[in-house]
Amino acid sequence: MTETHRKPGTTDKLGTTDPTVTPETETPHSDIADATADVIVVGAGPTGLLLAGDLAEAGLRVTLLERRPETISNLTRALVVHARTLEQLDARGLADELVAGGHRLTRLNLFGAATLAPTVLASRFPFVLVTPQYEVEKLLARRARQAGVTFRYDSEVLGFDQDSGGVTVRIRNTGGTHRARAAYLVGTDGVHSTVRETLGMPFPGRSVLRSLILADVRLTQEPESPLTVNGNGDSFALIASFGDGIHRVIGWNRHRQAPDDAPADLDEVRECARLALGSDYGMHDPRWISRFHSDERQVPDYRMGRVFLAGDAAHAHSPAGGQGMNTCLQDAANLGWKLAAVLQGRSPESLLDTYQTERHPVGKKVLRTSGAILRIALLNSTPGRAARTLAAQLVNRVQPLSRRAVRAISGIDIRYPAERGAHPLTGRRAPDIRLADGGRLYELLRQGRFVLIAPAEETGALRPSADRLVTAAWGSDRRTALLVRPDGYIAWATDATTPAERDAALRTALAHWTGTATAPAGTGPAGPPVTVGS
Repeated sequence: MTETHRKPGTTDKLGTTDPTVTPETETPHSDIADATADVIVVGAGPTGLLLAGDLAEAGLRVTLLERRPETISNLTRALVVHARTLEQLDARGLADELVAGGHRLTRLNLFGAATLAPTVLASRFPFVLVTPQYEVEKLLARRARQAGVTFRYDSEVLGFDQDSGGVTVRIRNTGGTHRARAAYLVGTDGVHSTVRETLGMPFPGRSVLRSLILADVRLTQEPESPLTVNGNGDSFALIASFGDGIHRVIGWNRHRQAPDDAPADLDEVRECARLALGSDYGMHDPRWISRFHSDERQVPDYRMGRVFLAGDAAHAHSPAGGQGMNTCLQDAANLGWKLAAVLQGRSPESLLDTYQTERHPVGKKVLRTSGAILRIALLNSTPGRAARTLAAQLVNRVQPLSRRAVRAISGIDIRYPAERGAHPLTGRRAPDIRLADGGRLYELLRQGRFVLIAPAEETGALRPSADRLVTAAWGSDRRTALLVRPDGYIAWATDATTPAERDAALRTALAHWTGTATAPAGTGPAGPPVTVGS
């Protein structure tokens, strides 16, 4: 295929010079030798915004393409942010601001009488935060812009080609048809992903709920909780407060199934609420009403060569449990630091394969758990309703079961695979460890680097390269040494007590994760070994 482009440095329709976007008019494709961006991200939803911000903060050149005009807001479907996602946002300095504008929910009703209490979570955020998706996007977009991400709205991806050196993307916007080139391409462009379709990647699964109603309305009567949800055999309804007098309503009625393009009105929304919740709370003045369907799907591979899929482009879940956006954001957190490490020459390209091995099982698990919650809520037979009641009683009365359920839904229990013989902590989420200087681990993670935590008397001997690793001391008398990844998961740990054992283990871990086993500041990979121990 032969393509042409304009020379880098020409002025686009906004009057700015963008070396990553060039029209197809002059130079043949074969003349493009080097990537003009490090990463192109397609889709400016929460997943794409977090990923682009992470990459730009790591010093990479990032272009973010979005088909929507900048003046048109993304459709908000997500309504809750769980504890693990808030921890990820905390590692980016955004969580406290988001929490301040939302509603904290300390009890979460799954179905019928089953209630989970996130207050049991060992987290700085032992609650579910009710806040609309656009508030998350607003914070992530601000961060991405401040980090230097190049935003290109009104830009539709027509297709792309990849080779051993990068990916060339064909783009159409109001100025015509253009091309952009980057080392890697990430599709975060939703369930109807153009990137996925261009790859020819299958998206197996099925629709689990058809004719869902989505509406923003005002209420005469305020519900008792900022998040009210229930389901029975014939209906399902959720009402969430946006905090400004507007409430989001999601409803489903088994006896009123219509195609997605069929018109919906407020009477239908009210009926869903009355059937599932016992009241429509005096709904009035709808801002808008639409109809959609909910799928359960997942691609078999999150990576194909230099192209990755993340978020809804890679998996789609039922709305039960509110895990969709949370899972998507954690895809981005997992992939971002790995792309940065490879592009900056700190890690081999094989590190990128761990995105598939770590995140695909998580997506599969969320499909199962959200699907199970939904199916239990919509059981219609007499035996089914009896089973649902029994399940609710078990969740409420058996504390280990309740804790396990809330950890699963919150994302706190995510654990990535570890090599045989690894320390038991390897692959687990790192809690927000209090450090000897009074700080917190997740404050250190805002630097986007690995964090090595060791006993206080040992940190003086740890002099790793400042651009790859920061060190800290336990605020307790714990002797374990931990190497925490930029995404807040434990890459390595040791309880070894002799200096020689700890030296050897740390050198191996540094070589594997940060590209060097000998990293005192200023010496580079060939410097003297790191010394650990008293």
